[in-house]
Amino acid sequence: MNDLGTSNQSTKIYLDVVEKIRCMMEEDHLIPGDKLPSERELSERLNVGRSSVREALRSLELLGLIETRRGEGTFIKDFQEHKLVELLGTFFLQNSKVKEDLEETKELIEIDCLRIIISTSSDETLRNLAAWTEQNEFDDEMFFKHIAEINHNRLIERIWSIVNTYSKAARTISARAKGDEYCSLAKALLERNEEEAIHIYLHKIRNMSKSV
Repeated sequence: MNDLGTSNQSTKIYLDVVEKIRCMMEEDHLIPGDKLPSERELSERLNVGRSSVREALRSLELLGLIETRRGEGTFIKDFQEHKLVELLGTFFLQNSKVKEDLEETKELIEIDCLRIIISTSSDETLRNLAAWTEQNEFDDEMFFKHIAEINHNRLIERIWSIVNTYSKAARTISARAKGDEYCSLAKALLERNEEEAIHIYLHKIRNMSKSV
C-alpha cells in the first residue's frame, strides 16, 4: 500500500513538473527549435528537484516533444515530426464511425480555411495561390496543407495538421483530384466566390478523394 502510494505521488510530482515546463515554454514564447534552460536552471526556476526535472524531460523526449543534442543542450521539437500522433491514430481509428467523424471534421476544417482565405487574404496572396496551383503538381494532402498554411488562423492550421495526420493513418492511398479541379478552386478563391469554391471542393475535389 505504501509502495503504491509512493509511486502515485512520484508520478504526480513529475507530471506537475511537465505542466510547469509547458507553462514556462508558453510564458517565454518558446517555439520548435528553441533551446530549453539546463536541468539546474529549470530546477531553480520551477523550485523542484533536479531528479524530477530529469524525469519530466525524459518523458517529454520519449514523446518526441524535445530532443537532447550532445554538447548543445535540449531543444523543443515540432510534435508533427514525431510518429506518436500517427501511431495513436492506428489504435482508435479501428472504429468505422470514428473514421467517418474524422473525415467529416477534416472537411469542415478545410471549408473554414477556404472561407477565411476568401474573407481575409490579400489579392496578392490569392494571385500567388492561383499561380502556385498552375505551376505545381501535388496530391490532396499537399494542396490543403498549403491552404491551411495561408489561412490567417494559426490554431486552425494546427488543428488541420493533427486531423490530417490521423487521416493519413486511416487511409492507405493519398488521394489526387484532377489538376484542373484544384486550379478551378484557386480561381474561385481569387474571385472571392465562396459559393463556387465550396461547390468545387465538395462536389469535385472531395468526391474524387472519397472514390479513391
